[in-house]
Amino acid sequence: MNLINKPELLDRLASSYALGTLRGGARRRFEALAREQAPLRAAALVWQTRLASMNELQPQSAPSPAVWTRIDNLLRGQLDAQTMQAARQASTRETTSARAGPGGWLRSLSLWRGVAAAGALATVLAVVTGLNLREQLGGEIQQLQARLQSTPQIDYVAVLADDKSAASMLVTFDPKNNKLTLQRVGSFQEPVDRSLQLWALPPTGGPKSLGVLGSDKVLRLTAAEGDVREVPTLAISLEPKGGVPSAGGPTGPVLFKGALIQTVL
Repeated sequence: MNLINKPELLDRLASSYALGTLRGGARRRFEALAREQAPLRAAALVWQTRLASMNELQPQSAPSPAVWTRIDNLLRGQLDAQTMQAARQASTRETTSARAGPGGWLRSLSLWRGVAAAGALATVLAVVTGLNLREQLGGEIQQLQARLQSTPQIDYVAVLADDKSAASMLVTFDPKNNKLTLQRVGSFQEPVDRSLQLWALPPTGGPKSLGVLGSDKVLRLTAAEGDVREVPTLAISLEPKGGVPSAGGPTGPVLFKGALIQTVL
């Protein structure tokens, strides 16, 4: 397939490859073609550069205190194992001495009593440590479950670009929480007396407004999955301050447009 003569398809495949939404056989075919065609490699690199700033939004995370507790327990277990090994070697030597002369079996009996006491203490420590570790792991599991519940489920993604194919807005949709998240990735800033408005362009019927955008770099809108499902294209228009009613459609110029891709295959 010669994608060089199909710039729109090339740009869409490169953006999907950079976003990670191009999967399976389609991704392998794109990589095979990119090895042979330099323009494909260049397009993928351009999209990866455009989206590289998304990494700055990822929050930093510190290791859980339970990690250090598990490390300490492992070190204690190794130390206990070394102590028991030393006790076994000492008992072997005592047994040899007992066979060599009288009174040796008394010393051996004392040694085995000490070993038994040490084993009992190690068992108690293991039980206590196991209980503490179980409580810590239980708390950690609850934290992970809560974190999974709060993690967005991204099922749809779109990169909205201007008429020169310069990306200006990254859009993701989380159907679990009914949230549209928009991130400005370009330098465009609307005038103070105008507003940007997001529109869904369904296959049939007129455009439907999904909300008016503020001036923040990251924006969130509430939308039902029915408003997004099977919508092939999203668009952003420049409207009067506060936006316009959905029924009339966009009244100002459409600045950005892009295909909405479902990421769940």
